[in-house]
Amino acid sequence: MPKLKTKKAAAKRFKITGTGKFKHKKANKTHILTKKSPKRKMNLRKMGMVDKTNEAAVRQMMPYA
Repeated sequence: MPKLKTKKAAAKRFKITGTGKFKHKKANKTHILTKKSPKRKMNLRKMGMVDKTNEAAVRQMMPYA
């Protein structure tokens, strides 16, 4: 059985937690920030969790995570 390659794009976007779930950075925090409220920008700083419906796809992209 050959080694499985990790999708590098996924490896850069997702980190695995201690319990085996995946966390990701939230979108809409790079530009056009003047019209967004401070509260909204503060909430975008936090990491988001990958939904359980997408977890299998992410796990397949990162077989050794």
